[in-house]
Amino acid sequence: MRLLSWNVNGIRAASKKGLLEWVKKEKADIICLQETKARPEQLTKELLSPEGYHSFFSSAEKKGYSGTVTYSKEKPSKVLYGMGEPKLDSEGRMVITEFEDFVLFNVYFPNGKRNRERLGYKLDFYDAFLEIAESYKKKKKGVVACGDFNTAHSEIDLARPKENENVSGFLPIERKWIDTFISHGYTDTFRRFNKKPGQYSWWDYKTRARERNIGWRIDYFYVSNDLLPNLKEAFIQQKVMGSDHCPVGIILEL
Repeated sequence: MRLLSWNVNGIRAASKKGLLEWVKKEKADIICLQETKARPEQLTKELLSPEGYHSFFSSAEKKGYSGTVTYSKEKPSKVLYGMGEPKLDSEGRMVITEFEDFVLFNVYFPNGKRNRERLGYKLDFYDAFLEIAESYKKKKKGVVACGDFNTAHSEIDLARPKENENVSGFLPIERKWIDTFISHGYTDTFRRFNKKPGQYSWWDYKTRARERNIGWRIDYFYVSNDLLPNLKEAFIQQKVMGSDHCPVGIILEL
């Protein structure tokens, strides 16, 4: 089973840069997109439901902001939009799809750079997500969590760690949460296969950072450790253009 995740920085904008061609080429079983910035009624038929896929959209109350969608060839047994907390769910940041062998979280975690209040919101979102992920694990359900986590975990995960020590996205408190998440029995799939530096998934548009590979790895696939025997591959598609992020993916043998 091939699963892909991509922060498209606007699904309509990405569609003009080859998004649907990428979807057709990849032939993934499940595709998770973040930062869609659109409601279903604003989309073309092809974006609303690519051929061969069921689609599940979570949209923000604020127009043109945030949003997630999961495209899946197999119809899930259950779909949830958010975590059941209005304050955390109003921005359309999560789609949860349940399948026979696992539950999939497609998440666009908040960015904490705006101010201290927003950082607090991000940390509250992290904690609520971990709580619900753990509730599935207690039911003996494998957990797959993908999306834009908006935090680089370790120094190897960004080009300029020293310059960003006091910047949200690499703050000690954010990195510590990822440590906590891992300690609960989850694995960063990419680092299980690739421990090299220079492996990034986001580059700043304004500074044309992608041309120099001055980036951050903030897009992840995590799996609960019970799924590790099924994990066969994890990768970053750094050459795929169309957003300030690039896609990431895994292959699970189920």
